[in-house]
Amino acid sequence: MTEIEREPMPCKFWTPGAYLLLAIVGAGFLAAVYRILGGLYSSTNLTDAFPWGIWIAYDVEGRVALSAGGFTMAALTHVFNQHKYEGIVRSALLTAMLGYTFAVMGLMLDLGRYYNAWHPAMPWMWQGNSVLFEVGMCVMAYMTVLYIEFSPMFFERFAGRVALPGPLARLNGTANGLLERGGQIVPRIMIVFLILGVVLSCMHQSALGSLILVAPYKTSALWFTPVLPLLFLISAIAVGFPMVIFEQLFAAWAFRRRPPMELLSSLAKWAAVLLGAYGLAKFSDFMIRGAYVHFFPLSLASVMLVIEVSAGILVPLALLASARVRKSPLPLFITCCLIMFGVLLNRIDVFLVAYRPHFMQQAYVPSVAEVLVSLGLTAGLIFAYRAAVFVFPVFTRERSGERVSSPTVLEMVHVK
Repeated sequence: MTEIEREPMPCKFWTPGAYLLLAIVGAGFLAAVYRILGGLYSSTNLTDAFPWGIWIAYDVEGRVALSAGGFTMAALTHVFNQHKYEGIVRSALLTAMLGYTFAVMGLMLDLGRYYNAWHPAMPWMWQGNSVLFEVGMCVMAYMTVLYIEFSPMFFERFAGRVALPGPLARLNGTANGLLERGGQIVPRIMIVFLILGVVLSCMHQSALGSLILVAPYKTSALWFTPVLPLLFLISAIAVGFPMVIFEQLFAAWAFRRRPPMELLSSLAKWAAVLLGAYGLAKFSDFMIRGAYVHFFPLSLASVMLVIEVSAGILVPLALLASARVRKSPLPLFITCCLIMFGVLLNRIDVFLVAYRPHFMQQAYVPSVAEVLVSLGLTAGLIFAYRAAVFVFPVFTRERSGERVSSPTVLEMVHVK
């Protein structure tokens, strides 16, 4: 197999967009400080009736689902031996690593006693009957695996380049030796961590759907089903490839690169098959349970379900059936955005729309601080991704003539 040459981004880092991201991160940081100092009661609209809000539905459930591109690409490339996708695996793993990292940040703010978050790591505090315990353990383990999978980029970037100044210079030889040794050892055992990552992802993606099973009488029958864990897993797998395509096209636009349309078009075919499988599973469960009897009279839940299925499954499937859409950057980008929107909306629907506790006095509406934190975490993830690709060799090296001046929307519609 031909060795792939990679490089950090050679273009300008500080742009108006980067400063805007930092401003949003700053606003979210101030809101997070307010939450830590003032507590959940003062900073959020969470109550005993609604203990989970957008920090769980969007920042944890949604972000973890959209991070599935890491394990789906790892499985496709290294388990099913589709090595032609090697050029885009690193960016998928980086996106997944940052997605999980920022999801954990959101979870820490949602925990009332965040300072006790280390408890599940202690064997004498384990609770094997808890689904949330399984989620926590798998997420911690998979985050560790993701950072190990990312480590070759770290070794490649810094091995032989450590040059500490002054008295610390005596450590340069040792540091470079350790980095070079790590760069030799880790790739040899990487397949173990890649397979472990796929297994752990399947476990906790499904377990995230199990969380709502503890409230069968508080959740709308339009979404509540015993196979909800399976639907969560299939939907995460279905959104994995579209998320990778979205990231590749967005990065190409942001960094003025030519998108690898041949690979992305091929990946879109896999995405269509997986999305079709998710749609079939969801429709079959809906009909077998007879949940259609709860569709009328029309309500907010009914309308949200129609939007989720139509915009997130049916329309993207119709678009992906067209070869012209799969080969055109802008239509493919829009299609992947619809799929991502559908999965995000599904998580919001399950945890916020479908969940209706008994004797509730008013519906949950997120506070300003909650919204600012969510926006800050999202902006922080994008900024961290930008910083990482400028430091580490994530993308393949461009050949002369591949770099474009500034691709417009019209230029993205077709690839010559």
